[in-house]
Amino acid sequence: MSKPVKDQSDKTAVPQAFQDVAKKYLHMPVAPAGAKIGLFGGSFNPPHAGHVLVAELALERLGLDQVWWVVTPGNPLKDVSELAPLSKRIALSEELITDKRIHVTAFEASYQVRYTADTLALVRKHNPDKHLVWIMGADNLMNFHHWQEWDEIARTYPIAVINRPGSNMAAEDSVMAQQFEAARLPETEAAKLATQTAPAWVFIHGPQSDLSSTQLRRQEMRE
Repeated sequence: MSKPVKDQSDKTAVPQAFQDVAKKYLHMPVAPAGAKIGLFGGSFNPPHAGHVLVAELALERLGLDQVWWVVTPGNPLKDVSELAPLSKRIALSEELITDKRIHVTAFEASYQVRYTADTLALVRKHNPDKHLVWIMGADNLMNFHHWQEWDEIARTYPIAVINRPGSNMAAEDSVMAQQFEAARLPETEAAKLATQTAPAWVFIHGPQSDLSSTQLRRQEMRE
């Protein structure tokens, strides 16, 4: 089980490293009761058009009211030595997003949580009256079983997997896809996902971008 998550009133002061982040990003976005919300988390180091495609496709195909674009302080499974400051990644994300239903947030920095399982438990605790969906790119699906408490995530959150270049086979070959095969919805029923009881997941096909954060960082280093 995940470690107990502190209430918002109990959260500690924002760490010094994030003092330059505007306060509005350090709180969870607000949504009305019954809203369908997609949670799209990542390092976004840097964010790019491919990320926007994922968020916009999720809004359209899942019938969501909002997508929370969660910019994480750092991914425990990745090398953070090349990680740009949180404030910069937030600013770059805002520059890319035009749909007002997509809300950039970095509330994890306030609660000092870094694992997705703890983040999702936190969001559910503070939003018991909303329909929540976890959104991930298919490129993450092959490694999903290495995430902390990944199976607990799958059993408590409906999951939307959005196709990414070269990752379509992940829907068939990943540990998650095989273990939760019976919980997979037909793509034609994607709009039902948000109101399904977990485990439930769907693989969504749509427009793709060949951009990757790793390639963009390498390009910046060469310039």
